[in-house]
Amino acid sequence: MDVGIQSLFASHGWPGITDGQVVEEETKLSLLADELNFDVIWAVEHHFFDYSFCPDNVVWLASIVAQTKRADVGTAAIIMPWNDPLRVAEKVALLDHIAKGRLRFGLGRGLSRREYALFEGIEMDESRARFDEGSAMVVDALESGFIEGDGPFYPQPRTPLRPAPERTFKGRTYAVASSDDSLNAAAAIGGAMVMFSDKPWKGRLPAINKWRELFKKYNGIDAPPPLICDFVYCHEDAEIAAERGQQYIGRYLESVLEHYEVMGDHFDKTEGYEAYAKASEVLNRIGAGGFLKGFLEATAHGTPEQVLEKYRARWDLLGAFEIAPAFRFGGIPYSEAEASLRLFSDQVLPELQSW
Repeated sequence: MDVGIQSLFASHGWPGITDGQVVEEETKLSLLADELNFDVIWAVEHHFFDYSFCPDNVVWLASIVAQTKRADVGTAAIIMPWNDPLRVAEKVALLDHIAKGRLRFGLGRGLSRREYALFEGIEMDESRARFDEGSAMVVDALESGFIEGDGPFYPQPRTPLRPAPERTFKGRTYAVASSDDSLNAAAAIGGAMVMFSDKPWKGRLPAINKWRELFKKYNGIDAPPPLICDFVYCHEDAEIAAERGQQYIGRYLESVLEHYEVMGDHFDKTEGYEAYAKASEVLNRIGAGGFLKGFLEATAHGTPEQVLEKYRARWDLLGAFEIAPAFRFGGIPYSEAEASLRLFSDQVLPELQSW
């Protein structure tokens, strides 16, 4: 199993924290993860709000790869509708040269109406079509060395990428997939499915299996392991782990509810988000408390033994997967986040990497 660390760049839950301190803390944790033998350092793309802000994960990852020795780096994800495909392809190709192949390329289409509203000229209704058109252009360009397109959003004459890509991205491409149409899109570009640990796993298994079937249909080979983004609080004392884990995860979910408006009715009116409209109906029935209960059931927090037990049960149900735990979320003081990361690396990481 590959085990990474997810860098969220959040300030929600840390009263008075500066944006500079957020960047510093995420950077310190990620560099420490490389020292502690984690496999990948992942970075999000988000804009404008305290839920998360990393407007250019390629820039940040370039600095990380220059300071690390062994860990891969990965975009989780570049949000394609917010970016020009030509520039994405160029930047990813350049970063892969700098990283000497230690780069994993993840794509997504974005879920936050608040973020879309501030990208003038990019409508959320267009996100599905923009993602499908732009992602195919970039994936093809990273293999061929040329980008071109004749679609309605990104007409592009055949143009060489310089520096030209030297390594294939097959097996290094990922795509966020939480709805049926996203499953198809991920499989079509040869992307490993990326999902969040946000609801019970038995309910996720049918979607994972559907993506596996689609991946084999489009690519002629078995699907790679999916990537799961977790939220981990690890402590040697079970009572402290339970109390603080729920506290920090609950505070993180406050920011999710605010930022994504997941209990709102706007998904009903937004093309391409029908699955989220149905999920919103469910969330309104179960309420914020039910959302937290499902999230706590799905994610892995607790003592090292409890964390391993949760991952083993998930492995037995789903089969092989990769993980990208976040250790800094929901107002966790930096000292606690680092202690959680160190304990996880000492008592959980070696076992997971042996699977």
